[in-house]
Amino acid sequence: MLIRSIVTGLCLAAAANAFAQGYPSRPINMVIGFAPGGGTDTAARIIAKKLAEEMGQTVVVENKPGAGGNIATDYVAKSAPDGYTILLGSIGSLTVAPHIVAKLPYDPRRDLAPITMAVVFPNVLVVNPSLNVKTLAEYVKLAKEKPGSITYGSSGIGGAAHLAGALFGSMAKIDIVHVPYKGGGPAVKDLLGGQIPSAFATPASAGAFVKAGRLVAIAVTGAQRTAYLPEVPTIAELGYPGYEATNWYAYMAPAKTPEDILGRLHRDLVKVLGDKGIREQLSGHGLDPMPGTRAELAAYIEREYVTWGRVVKEAKITAN
Repeated sequence: MLIRSIVTGLCLAAAANAFAQGYPSRPINMVIGFAPGGGTDTAARIIAKKLAEEMGQTVVVENKPGAGGNIATDYVAKSAPDGYTILLGSIGSLTVAPHIVAKLPYDPRRDLAPITMAVVFPNVLVVNPSLNVKTLAEYVKLAKEKPGSITYGSSGIGGAAHLAGALFGSMAKIDIVHVPYKGGGPAVKDLLGGQIPSAFATPASAGAFVKAGRLVAIAVTGAQRTAYLPEVPTIAELGYPGYEATNWYAYMAPAKTPEDILGRLHRDLVKVLGDKGIREQLSGHGLDPMPGTRAELAAYIEREYVTWGRVVKEAKITAN
């Protein structure tokens, strides 16, 4: 029995290695959890085109919006571990959802394998000009005068934008109401249309409208200002020291994906993210490429899991 088990194991390993050597032999699906027009979609489409050149196969961006990215993440977690379905995931579905969803159908740390960090960036608090607010102090003053009347849109429950708003509301001691969307694109569309007065949005989804004067950017959520909107101050420097809510997107694959395939994906994605042209395109949307090792991404996700778990508990954030 022992000899048979050893032989079986060796045969499976050989088969997996042979499979990996022929990879990729068909198109690869790059799944994202949000509607077109937002930061994740923008990053995915910029990266996918160059990745296709590197891998010699078509890379298809597949939008599966809903539940703050959880639908897409669950889909990839349950996909065949063959390298043909990968996720460009975000903070919400990878580190926050386990803390706010009672019966999450996947475990991001068990069911997914890290490939590489893609981009890191701050969100930006933007308002419709009709709100007659041009500074963070004015926004807070209005929120205190009319508690519960100011809403802010985000890309979904438990996402970086939702958390940024919840954290700010707690620190500023104001009652602002969260309105979740199926992506940053739809949230900004409603903000432009006046359906909501404010939003915590990605630079990619709101930046062009800020520069065109159609939206007013009053603060960014990172520890430092962003080169994309250098004139916009951070929330921390405007009287809320210690405030920081950084957003990020990372590549993941289904758990049990062969190591050779994970290695190929990592190598090619890191090369793409290091390409001068790709870096310029991403930076042009306020997205800073930050490729790294698989181990670095795993450690980063673990730290974020602990950090945002604490914030969720203190802010009493739920998926309801």
